[in-house]
Amino acid sequence: MKEIIDFLRELHANNNREWFEANRTRYKAVKAKMDEVAARFIEAMASFDSSVEGLRVQDCTYRIYRDTRFSKDKSPYKTWFGVYVCPRGKKSGFSGYYMHIEPAENHYMICTGAYCPTAGEQKSVREEFMTDGEAFVEAIRAAEGFELDWSEAYKRVPRGWSAEDEFAEYYRLRNYLVVKMVDEEYFTSDGYFERVAADFSLTKPFNDTLNRAIEYAREMGW
Repeated sequence: MKEIIDFLRELHANNNREWFEANRTRYKAVKAKMDEVAARFIEAMASFDSSVEGLRVQDCTYRIYRDTRFSKDKSPYKTWFGVYVCPRGKKSGFSGYYMHIEPAENHYMICTGAYCPTAGEQKSVREEFMTDGEAFVEAIRAAEGFELDWSEAYKRVPRGWSAEDEFAEYYRLRNYLVVKMVDEEYFTSDGYFERVAADFSLTKPFNDTLNRAIEYAREMGW
């Protein structure tokens, strides 16, 4: 993992095509290691969650090339490495397990949940809080060491939902994520895959609840 982190740090300092082309052979070697990490991460998640069994590396990883068409930042390459493991792969829209390594920003994270769910999926999740909020909150609490992400929550309970409901505060959530910020050593020290499987297994009840709500929204055509 250290070789991957070192490469990403250097790429951040030299984010241009000339440097990348001069280091393409090195990049290919690093990418092979990245793919190996991703494969083992998928296996680690499948060890406690059968819904993600059989996923391929390409189902869960991202290209290093940035889409700069609509961005003021024209840097051509991503300087982070992420793996997102969820049922049917990263494009499915289901809740899942994500690891993120971004050394230049000292941003090392693992998280579980659904990012940018559709309006219909938000409705379904809110109904979970409305009808069985205690169980949902218990699933959040069970994710020991993780924190619910309120960073993009609405300021008020959305229109159409009662602010008097027992779990109304959770209606404000825009995304449904439990996050654990870690450090570089978390990824580089021995026993990483066992450690990350143990941590993520605590978030499985939360993940399962979200995916039931997402599946229901799709069945209802929301």
